[in-house]
Amino acid sequence: MRSLLVTNIGELVTGDPSYGEGPLGIRRRAALVIEDRRVEWIGRADYAPAADSMLNVDGAAVLPGFVDSHAHLVFAGDRAAEFSARMAGEAYTGGGIRTTVGATRAATDDQLRETAGRLRREALRQGTTTMEIKSGYGLSVADEARTLRIARELTNETTFLGAHVVPPEYAHRPDDYVSLVCGPMLAAARPYAKWIDVFCEDGAFDEDHSRAILTVGAAAGLGMRVHANQLGPGPGVRLAVEVGAASADHCTHLSDDDIAALADSRTVATLLPGAEFSTRSPYPPARALVDAGATVALATDCNPGSSFTTSMPFCIALAVREMGLTPWEAVAAATSGGAQALRLADAGRLTRGSRGDLVVLDAPSYLHLAYRPGVPLVSTVVLNGELT
Repeated sequence: MRSLLVTNIGELVTGDPSYGEGPLGIRRRAALVIEDRRVEWIGRADYAPAADSMLNVDGAAVLPGFVDSHAHLVFAGDRAAEFSARMAGEAYTGGGIRTTVGATRAATDDQLRETAGRLRREALRQGTTTMEIKSGYGLSVADEARTLRIARELTNETTFLGAHVVPPEYAHRPDDYVSLVCGPMLAAARPYAKWIDVFCEDGAFDEDHSRAILTVGAAAGLGMRVHANQLGPGPGVRLAVEVGAASADHCTHLSDDDIAALADSRTVATLLPGAEFSTRSPYPPARALVDAGATVALATDCNPGSSFTTSMPFCIALAVREMGLTPWEAVAAATSGGAQALRLADAGRLTRGSRGDLVVLDAPSYLHLAYRPGVPLVSTVVLNGELT
């Protein structure tokens, strides 16, 4: 069991107010020790115990590793032309998903593995230490299973999204496709999945189909997540709360009742500002959600069509500039909020017993993540107590 001392921390964001100042639990002139992948000690740098190795950060800010609780990394193909068309004024409808499905089905395992691995490494360099990865670009029994198998090579937080859209071969038989998702496809995906998700939206799956898919997934032992209220008002958020889903994701178009329901539940509102940025859509009402008492997470929604970014710092900056969150609220949403969306008690914070996952900034404070948007401020990432 090797240990790592991280010392001379100018500003340590613990993520727990009982550990320091303010809602982020900030400590000054701090140090921490990670042993056997867990934080074992936190205190003043002057009193730090010895460890097998040392990382001196020379007064920099240290944060918990970012938790990206919504991403689609296993795919093939490119949709840059679709992005260009949107920037020229065409509306986003979600129909481009089928383009990626065709490319993904035609790709080899190695091609899918190379793309997903490259994007995961890209995210890690930007401070994402925990990342959820969905299927949803196979939409056949064999392709959903193999994309989840590849995703499981990169993370334990894998989500079966066979209910992303209805594929072309079932365009006129949506009931048959839902039966496939709930039966043979779920059975093939189950060994590689921790979660089940459904795109509850006009043009994807209606409320009844969505409820049926989530119910069967839960009976198979999977946690529930919902793509909800992205393209317009709808039942997705209310359904997520009703079934006890861990998160309702997107939440772009919310009524007052939707906000109140989220605030009165354990369901996390996971906001994906990269999608609004890339589709020129209205941003979610983050300020209203926080003021109502809802738990909010930030995630990248990394996918080739509507949010091709792996940068959690970029999403933090967008949340502050475009969605009305304060810098501390955005950082909390990108760390502890994401952990709550994945129901992980030991991620998104730096407290005794938490995961030894942290980010060192080339800056004196977490404030610089929003203050200096677009600048590669993450200088060092520690994952499971090891320098990456």
